[in-house]
Amino acid sequence: MTETVVITGASAGIARATARLYGERGANVGLIARGQAGLDGAAHDVEEAGGKALAVSADVADYGQVEDAARQVEDFFGPIDVWINVAFSSVFAPFADVSAEEFRRVTEVSYLGFVHGTMVALHRMRARDRGTIVQVGSALGARSIPLQSAYCGAKHAVNGFTSSLRCELLHEHSGVRVTVVQMPAVNTPQFSWVRSKLPNHPQPVPPIYQPEVAARGVVFAADHPGRKQYWVGASTAATILANRVVPALLDRYLARTGFDSQQTAQEAEPGRPDNLWAPVDGSAGHDHGARGIFDDRSHDRSAQLWMSQHAGLVTGAAAGSAILGGVLAARLARAR
Repeated sequence: MTETVVITGASAGIARATARLYGERGANVGLIARGQAGLDGAAHDVEEAGGKALAVSADVADYGQVEDAARQVEDFFGPIDVWINVAFSSVFAPFADVSAEEFRRVTEVSYLGFVHGTMVALHRMRARDRGTIVQVGSALGARSIPLQSAYCGAKHAVNGFTSSLRCELLHEHSGVRVTVVQMPAVNTPQFSWVRSKLPNHPQPVPPIYQPEVAARGVVFAADHPGRKQYWVGASTAATILANRVVPALLDRYLARTGFDSQQTAQEAEPGRPDNLWAPVDGSAGHDHGARGIFDDRSHDRSAQLWMSQHAGLVTGAAAGSAILGGVLAARLARAR
C-alpha cells in the first residue's frame, strides 16, 4: 500500500530532503510551504526519485490554510498516513532588539504552525484510529541559546504541547502515534534568508550536519513512532544531557560563546531580503534546494543517529559491559 505523507516547510532544508527520501520509497507526498519556486523544486525532487507529489502553497501560521491544504491532499491522494511538521521562522537578534510583531510572527509559524498541522492531521487520524505525526524539533527546545529567543521559546512549546497530546492519546488507547526528532545544527538555506540583526552573516553553531542526515532521522522516526523522542547528532545528545546536569554552567558558557559562534567573519549584507513575512523565492523564482552554504563544514553522517535508531542494542551492549565489568571486578577482588 502506498503511503501518503504530508510535510510542512517542504520548499527547503530538512523538509525538502525528507520529501526526496519519501519519493525514493514511491510515496505520495503532499508538500506545504509558501515559496512557489521551492515547492516546484521539491515536487520535482519527489517525482524524479519515483514518488508522486502535490504542492500546495500555504502559510502554516493560518489554520484555515493548513486545513485547506490537508483537504486538497486527501482529495488527491486519499487518507494521510504520516504528517511531518517542519516549517519554522526565526529572528537572529538580542531579545531587546526583537519587536513584538516579529516575536509574534515567529511564534505563529514555529509553534502555532506545529499546532495547526497537528490539529488537522489528528482530526483525520483519530477518526480512523491510525496515523503518525512527527514533530521536527531541536536541541534548542531543551537548551536555549542567546540571539534566538523566539525560536527557542517556540521549540520548548512544541515539546510541551506534544507531551500533553501524547498522554491524551495513551489515555484513549488511540492508534495514532506522535513522536519528536530533536535536531542539531543543520546546513539549510535558512541562514541565508532568516531575518537577522547581527553585524555578521548568521551561521549554525558547529558541528553542522547535512539536511540528508536529519531527513533519515525523520523517516526512521515516522517508521518507528513508539518512542517519545529521537536525537540526531552527537551535539544534540551532549546539549540535552549537559543541560540536565549543569544548566547554570551552560548559561555562563553560552553567555561567553553564544554570540560569536552564531556568526561568520563575513559582514552582513545591508538590506538583504528575509522570509519572515514573505518567501524569498516568490517573485525572484529562485529555488534554494535542501542545502545551505556550509557544505564544506558539514557532516553527512551521524553516529548518534545510529545509536538513537538502535537504542535497544546500545542499551543491551552497555548493560552487558557493565555486568562483565562487575564480574571481572569481583574476580579480581577475590584473587587479591
